[in-house]
Amino acid sequence: MKTPLHLLLVALLLFAVGAGAQQPSTTTSADLLAQVGQIERGIAQVRALSQHLDEGMEVDREAISYRRDTQAFNLIRDLDALARQVAALPEGDPLRAQMLRRLQEDFSGLGESLFHRTQDLSARIEHFTQALESQSGTQKLSTEAYIEALKNLRIQSYQAAADLIDGRAALGLPAEALIESLGGQLFVLAETLTGKLKFTGSAGRALSQRLKDDPQNTEVDEAARSLALRHAENRERLEDVSDLMERLGIDNSQYKAELLQQGQSFSIRDFEKDVFVQLLEQGSHTVKTALTNNGPDFVFRALVFLLIVLVFRVLSRLVRRLVIAAFERSGADMSTLLKDVLASVSGGSVMIVGLLIALAQVGISVGPMLAGLGVAGFIVGFALQDTLGNFAAGGMILIYRPYDVDDFVEVAGASGLVKKMSLVSTTITTFDNQTLVVPNSKIWGDVIKNVTAQKLRRVDLEFGISYGDDVELAENVLSEIVKNHQMVLDTPAPLIKLHSLGDSSVNFIVRPWVKTVDYWTVYWDITREVKLRFDREGISIPFPQRDLHVYEERAPTV
Repeated sequence: MKTPLHLLLVALLLFAVGAGAQQPSTTTSADLLAQVGQIERGIAQVRALSQHLDEGMEVDREAISYRRDTQAFNLIRDLDALARQVAALPEGDPLRAQMLRRLQEDFSGLGESLFHRTQDLSARIEHFTQALESQSGTQKLSTEAYIEALKNLRIQSYQAAADLIDGRAALGLPAEALIESLGGQLFVLAETLTGKLKFTGSAGRALSQRLKDDPQNTEVDEAARSLALRHAENRERLEDVSDLMERLGIDNSQYKAELLQQGQSFSIRDFEKDVFVQLLEQGSHTVKTALTNNGPDFVFRALVFLLIVLVFRVLSRLVRRLVIAAFERSGADMSTLLKDVLASVSGGSVMIVGLLIALAQVGISVGPMLAGLGVAGFIVGFALQDTLGNFAAGGMILIYRPYDVDDFVEVAGASGLVKKMSLVSTTITTFDNQTLVVPNSKIWGDVIKNVTAQKLRRVDLEFGISYGDDVELAENVLSEIVKNHQMVLDTPAPLIKLHSLGDSSVNFIVRPWVKTVDYWTVYWDITREVKLRFDREGISIPFPQRDLHVYEERAPTV
């Protein structure tokens, strides 16, 4: 990697400087020269580090090697970016033609040098892995940590190789040999990591079972933690390798399926046909093997599953009834909606616990299932934003209780008796027996008028008499009518006053207080009685009238 890359950058620098006078756009030339200079400085550092290692100087060889390799892989990435920028220059640009020609001449040697670095990393990993057998304590822990660092650096080398392939493609150079070589190495590494994942997963489950039987065993607990850490590291590396295979156009569906089975967090792009095919194939193979080898046990577990579900279904209904009965006996001042929600949550929680226990009895891992449900819930929630808004509004109604069942309300342009409430909507029955289902988001976002929220209401009435009638007699008649009505309350005291002098009548206001349930009965009774008594007492209720005065004008005589 030293010689080809160094010659390449020197040539790039010379050609770029020479093209600067012919280049009409000095900005592009300056940018490219700056990048070339930066890469050349990096090359000088890599060469210096390699020289120290080749001369056998008294240095920390592993530290220098690690630094050199990291710098080299970063330079490949920068060189790929430079090749992309050069390829993006206009077709007639002299600088583009000169740099592309030189890049195409010297770019070919980089692949061999890069894979040499990768092989060296694999050899060093193997060397330190063998050295672990004779180590212990702090030294062994340090060596294990360094091995993990080298493995991560090897992943970086594969990423650098992918960058090199992209750079060759940008220059129009063939990359099939590099893709084939890198694909083969990625395949071997992916298979190795998959095998390790299956092994550590199986061993981890065995250790977890032992830890359940003996929770105080610190050695088992430490071993389980160490195994879980190795499992997570291998899973992350397999994810990186799978992404690189996808970047190269290599089928990685089986590795994505393995990552999903191992509980790896995934995104929407993982929902591909091939991945699900792999999952289905693996699942069907597992089912066939289980039916062949464990048929009787499977039938027995299925019966246990059904029995547990049935038992917890009965328990959920019993818990729901007990919760409702407890609310009724306690006399707690709670809304009907809150009672229904708490009862439903109690019964549903018992049923969910029963399902989880039943699934555990048949050997089904609920971890990946819960992860899948979480993603599905996110997708469904995104699609049902309005419905979730109704849920939020229903929650606010549940907390603040602006109305309850059997209240007379006026909401969102509708009025009537509340017959049913849920977290999504409110069902209202109008006085002419129509049923209205109003979304809670419409109700909570508007004015809510609860007519029957208070136990007492004031009946507002107004009566007019003629200007020629006896005001005191009318006032006494009104007072007597109100006082004699059995449903009118003494406290608060009713109010009867001469209110206004209208165009056609003298107007009285009559405002008795009644129980809310008696409002309309009192309203209608008093209105009827006032008409009858006014007629008997000779008090008139005038209708609107106007006096017209006609003036006659005679024409002047001539």
